[in-house]
Amino acid sequence: MNKTNSFNWLDLAFNSKKDLRSLDAILVAAPRRVSQQRIKQLVKEYLPKNNIVFGIAEEPFIENFEGQDKFKTLNINDIKDISNKVIASSSPNKVYTLQYCQRDLPNIIAKNLFKKILFMNGSWANSFHTRPEYYQLVKNVTKYELISPFYDENEAKQYALNYPEADYSKQILGTKREVMELSNVIAQDSFDTATQCGAVIVSKTPEGKYKVLIQANNVVVPYKTYAWHFGASKEKNFAPPGDLNHYDTVHSEVVSIIKAQQQKISLKNACLFINMLPCPTCAKMLSLTDIKELYYSIDHSNGYAVKMLELADKKVTRLVV
Repeated sequence: MNKTNSFNWLDLAFNSKKDLRSLDAILVAAPRRVSQQRIKQLVKEYLPKNNIVFGIAEEPFIENFEGQDKFKTLNINDIKDISNKVIASSSPNKVYTLQYCQRDLPNIIAKNLFKKILFMNGSWANSFHTRPEYYQLVKNVTKYELISPFYDENEAKQYALNYPEADYSKQILGTKREVMELSNVIAQDSFDTATQCGAVIVSKTPEGKYKVLIQANNVVVPYKTYAWHFGASKEKNFAPPGDLNHYDTVHSEVVSIIKAQQQKISLKNACLFINMLPCPTCAKMLSLTDIKELYYSIDHSNGYAVKMLELADKKVTRLVV
């Protein structure tokens, strides 16, 4: 890629931004990695209207999803071929890149450098309208659009199949801490960017160890990448974080109970380990199960679940790992 078609925020932050502003470009905010087919599709759609600047994150993963392959960030080499082809073409508009740290995006937006900003679903943690980027967009009255990271629905569905979940069933773990750590590992299989939650239901062995009966994470429905492709219901409706009326996800504890029913696994005297305290709705459901003990790590909702489950004669313990 020609150096003149590549910008770095480290160089621009305290210097003139005239060259970048003069492009009057559309920015694709540094996204998770996408296919070449999707990149070409975006270029075909937006290049006739404006120059395009692809944001390239300095970090290898989307922030808060470090180490998870499905959240690897777009690489500058992913743009190289299409950028060179456009440069060699007769198109009056060109393709550029802008490298920056993800935490710098609100500051970049504040400078009013772009005509419009495109945000690729699956490229941020939590709901978009709760993030500082959104508030800066509103403050600037900047046009923006949340778009799919996939070429089409077939690609979206296939992408989910590329990330099968590891099976931990029947494993024997020696301590409560090990089980809780496993819930954190299982949580990372989730495609829910609002919250990754993992649950493990175990039975106690005669030796005092823990046998894994069921594992589950919070599952986006009707398929894992649905909200990435079509947009998250929470974001479309500007729903608050705890609103379950606009939510594309089945919570991990509900998924675990469904699996127990499907697999005809008894929950009598079982223990549930979950990295995040159940929400009020799930707590009420769990109060009717045969699960006798629950361990959690992250608290919320003013401890409603603890009160509800203890009233239902369950033992509830916070275990931070």
